Parts: sequence; C-alpha cells; structure tokens
Amino acid sequence: LNLPQFVQLMETFVGNGTSLPTMKSLIAFIQEEYKQTEEEKMEQLKKVHRSCLLARRKLLLEALFEKWDSNASGFLDLKEVDAVLSTFKEGMEKKAWRNAKKHLCLRYPQTSRMGKLSPQTFQAYLELVVSELTGDEDEVTDNLVEFLSTSVERSHMEYLQHSARRKWLHSIQQAAETSGVSLEPVYRAVFKVLSQDAEAHGDSKKISAYIALLEENQISPERGRILLRYVACTADDAPYVLNQILYRDMKGVSFAAVEEGKPIHVPRVQLHGNIHFWNYDRPVEERRGSFLVLPLQDARWRVFGILGLDTLWDECEKTIFLTHEISFYQGVSGAFSRAYHHVCTRENILQEMLTALDWLYSRTSNIHTVITYFVEPGQEKTCDYALRKMITADHTGQREIHTSSTVLLRKENLLKDYLFKCTDTSQVIGTYVYGEYHFAVPLRDLSGQALGALDLSIGHHYGLPPHEYKDLQKMLKIVQAACSEILKMSSGETEPIYILEAESVASWRHAGILFYRFMLQDLRECI
Repeated sequence: LNLPQFVQLMETFVGNGTSLPTMKSLIAFIQEEYKQTEEEKMEQLKKVHRSCLLARRKLLLEALFEKWDSNASGFLDLKEVDAVLSTFKEGMEKKAWRNAKKHLCLRYPQTSRMGKLSPQTFQAYLELVVSELTGDEDEVTDNLVEFLSTSVERSHMEYLQHSARRKWLHSIQQAAETSGVSLEPVYRAVFKVLSQDAEAHGDSKKISAYIALLEENQISPERGRILLRYVACTADDAPYVLNQILYRDMKGVSFAAVEEGKPIHVPRVQLHGNIHFWNYDRPVEERRGSFLVLPLQDARWRVFGILGLDTLWDECEKTIFLTHEISFYQGVSGAFSRAYHHVCTRENILQEMLTALDWLYSRTSNIHTVITYFVEPGQEKTCDYALRKMITADHTGQREIHTSSTVLLRKENLLKDYLFKCTDTSQVIGTYVYGEYHFAVPLRDLSGQALGALDLSIGHHYGLPPHEYKDLQKMLKIVQAACSEILKMSSGETEPIYILEAESVASWRHAGILFYRFMLQDLRECI
C-alpha cells in the first residue's frame, strides 16, 4: 500500500462519526501490533534501493538520448550508435556489443529494418549491452553512459536550439492531454511549433503545413485502395487544401513517402515535374519553393498519414529545408503521432463506455446517473491533475457527451473530493453527497494508475439489489478488460485481434464491439 491507499483503507475501516479516543486507540493498536522481521525489513530496503537505482538509470539514459538527439528528431540513427559502441574500451568489448545487437534485433525487428532507435529502444539497447559486460551492473552502466556522453559535443547555441525545440514538442503532447477527445487543439499546436521553429531556426521562412490521414477509398475504389484526406492545414492554405483528397493516380510524392516510410524532400518543386499543386490560382511561374513530406507512423512504425511542408508562399530565393530542419520536422511528426493516438485512444475508451452504459441500463433501474471523467494534467502549478467530465448517462436513457471544457479542480470541488481520492488511490470510494450515495470507480491504465473515474449515484439507497450489483460488477470488469486491450493496441504492445466479424468493419466500431467480445468470452469461461 502506498500512503494515499493506506489512509483511504483506514478511513473506510473506521467509517464516519468515529470519536477521537477510538481513533487514537486504533492508531496505538496498529503501532503496537504491526511488526516487521529483520528479513522483511532487509527485503523492503533492497526493493526500495533497487527501484531507486532503476529510476536513476532511466533518467541517465533519457538525458543521454536527449544529448545525442541534437535536432530533437525523436530518434537516433542505429548505425551511428553502433559505430560509437564498437569503440567502447578501445574496441575490446565488440563481442558484447554484437551479442546485444543480436538480442535487440530479435526483440525489436522493426528497429533493425528502419535503422532507427526511439528513446525506449535506445534504453533497451544499452541495457542489453550492459548485461553482456562483466562487472558491477551500476558501475558498468555509469562507465558506458560517461563514454557515450563524451563522444558527442554541443555548442551553447546548439544547446539553446535543442532546449527550445524540446519545449515546443512538449506543447503538442500537452495539447492532446488537455483537449478531451478533440484533435483541433493538437493541429493548432503542431502548426504553431512549425511556425516558431521556422522563425527562430529557419531563417524566418514562410512555410505552409498540412496533415493528411490515410483512409480506405470508398469514394472511387478504381483509383486505388486508399486515399489521403487533408484534415488540417495552415490558415493561408485552408481555401485550397482543407478537406481535399489525394488519390493514388494523381500527381505527387506523398504516396511514395507512405510506402517507403521515409521523408521525401523536393528542394525545387519547379524542377521536379511530379508535384500536385492544390492552389490553382497561383501562376505556373510562381510555383517555386521547397517541398517536404514526412510519413506519420504509429508505435509499430505503420504509416497512417503524412505531414507536408512547403515554402511556396516565401518569395526569398533561399527556401530549401536544411538537414537540421528536416530532422526536427521528423520530431514534430513523431510528437503529433503520439498526440494523435493519445486522443484516438481516449475516444475509443469513450465509445466502449457508451456501449457498456447501454448494456448496464438495459438491466438495472436503481443506478440514477453515471458520469465518466478523464484525468488530465493540471494547468496550474498548485494542482497536479484535473478531472474532465466526458459522459453523463442516466436511467431515463439520456446520454450526453460533453464537448465543452467541464473540468474539475480539487480545490474548487470539495464535495467531489471522493473522485480525487479514487484517482489518488486507484481504489473504489463510496460516500454520501447531499443525501445521495455515490461511489467512484477508477479506470486504470496498464501500470495500475487511474486514467479516469466513473461517478455512480444510486440515490438515497445504500446498496443495489443483488442481481443489479452483480451486473454492475460484471460491467466494470469487462470495461476494465476492454480498456486495457485498447491501451495495449495503442502502445503497439499487441496487434488488433478481431474475433467477432463486426469488429473489423471500422476502428471506432471495434472499440464499442470490444465490450461485447469480452462479455462473450467471459460467458464462455463460465459455461
């Protein structure tokens, strides 16, 4: 038990209205009776020591990655890392490095194919190298990190550029985490970051940017199985680009970037001959500038769209994108991908919740309301997180999906403190509010922390009839299982598995049907 969980356990045990002498008596009893053997104490100390060492190592390797990733691209070139690792201890540890590389490629086959190391695979790679070397693990790690740190140097200007870019990239994820399930704030954050970097580090280029997502082509299947739909762009380009569709049989290099999974840079579009221009009002002689297409890839390196940039609005002669700019734009595409999938994951969880609530209310009548909240970072330094209201459902059949910014802060909602206690402890909390009994149930992420909470009100009753309570328990169990499956698929930990035929129709429907799939599996296990 951590501290909040222990406090909540004690509060639940003593209940409301317990006298101070009784409370003191309980505390004295626990202090006297709770004992640890020397072996238990040593085991606990070892566990704490080990967790501290792992946390320290994680921070060391994260800082090392950031130092190497000078342009904030979000990945390192595998060949460059290999070249430096092969010289560790003047090349005396090449065998250990080769063994580690072999294990890395077996564990992460996509890393070998793409030739890129993400922060996670970089950390895994170095941990594999350490495991192949002899000596104390922590000492070997420190020596390896020191060696890799001194192998790269960065000037003060490079450091400032890197720091600014890191801060800007963080704003994209922050937009996703505080937007509910809307992508519009994420799109705006991406274009703002691109504009800021062009102004600060790109010789004040005037750039256009646009995002297109892959879709199954149900409009004109004869023109290709998939299409690119432009869902967002910079303001000046909206009349020409927004909601446009690029088919495979049209001019352009975007589908080449999709198929190759690599950026395509056209330094001078006027000399290329295979560029599609959306702005037909622009005269042919003015169609000059640089064009860059970056594939958008998920956690398993599968392409789901493109991020495009050009300098056609810029009237200067030198508008070609430089190497450090292209590297940073790859970092932007990576940041957008993570933000996009964060929003889509939450949207899928909401879809699953709507399905679950429909099922629950078809079988119960004593649950007055169920409100679904998502946890998101607090906007103020004084609060670590807030709760955003997402869905309200009641026994009359009303369902409301909240699109406005209904956000609860702990200090402003003392009567909703049970929701924050539920989130703090990731445990079920029950209490009376204005005479109505509420209990808050956490929605947990893969680490067991609360990513959301359900606020269920049963009116003036203290409990539910046995059959309704049983159905509620089943619903909560299935919701958590389906939620975990959605999170695993989003993180790339598992591939989507379609057991029911209806699941493969569309991803948003899959999220809702997932609830029924787990329900059927649970039923099968009971037979």
